[in-house]
Amino acid sequence: MNPAGADNRLPTGTDFECTEPSFRQIQRILKERKRFNLESYKDKCMKRRIAIRVRATRSGTCEEYAALIERDDHELDRLVKVLTIHVSQFFRNPPTFEKLRDDVIPHLFQRSRAAGTGLTVWSVGCAAGEEPYSLAIMLHAHFAAEMAAVPVSIVATDVDAEVLERARDGEYGEDRVAGVDPALRARYFHERDGRFLLHDEIRRMVTFCRGDLFHVEEYPPCDLILCRNVLIYFERTQQERIIKGFARALPVDGVLVLGKSETLVGESRRLFRTICPVERIYGRMP
Repeated sequence: MNPAGADNRLPTGTDFECTEPSFRQIQRILKERKRFNLESYKDKCMKRRIAIRVRATRSGTCEEYAALIERDDHELDRLVKVLTIHVSQFFRNPPTFEKLRDDVIPHLFQRSRAAGTGLTVWSVGCAAGEEPYSLAIMLHAHFAAEMAAVPVSIVATDVDAEVLERARDGEYGEDRVAGVDPALRARYFHERDGRFLLHDEIRRMVTFCRGDLFHVEEYPPCDLILCRNVLIYFERTQQERIIKGFARALPVDGVLVLGKSETLVGESRRLFRTICPVERIYGRMP
């Protein structure tokens, strides 16, 4: 039995409200101390995630929690982790990877070889590296001859520097590799004490670096962009701005892959043709 009144003041999923002044204060702290910009994320989504930490720290109000993160760096780090939840697995949504393997990647290799250029892939919001490493495994397993003729670069970015360090380590639990074909798992992973260590030959294929989607002027030139289940956290105006930035980074016939619950918005629809509506794959228009 809880002491009298011990939890009565804690916010719940139905009665918690993060007021605008307190939300803006948290927004300012994150921007100044962690270079994490909340301004263009969907407020309701972010407020729900802030509420998780308000309850976890037994703060009575959002104002009290703002004061806590002002003085407690460890809690500020925990908040950033909640706001940038990284849940993924290798070869998530297999039909997308099958479409890439069977149609998209062969076309991109053919175009790059004809132009005498390399092939650059950008994995956006890469979390702990499952998506870019899946691409690397697919390329190594199915396109060895093409890679011998065309240099391939895989760039993976995320806003969370700490999760990028875990990605570089290339070590995963069984739940993250459950979607890997057993033959590929045996070929590219080493199992040790219930953990799966990715072989160095695959890890070396991916370059991880911190990246903020709000800085559209810093988008790297590339031929294929995977931005799956990232845009859903942004307001529509920012989604359009980001997609337009992708269009500037891609050459004509370059490819953009979005998540199943995402689509092109606003004027950005004029910049792409649909390659596969089911898998949300689009080609850059001239």
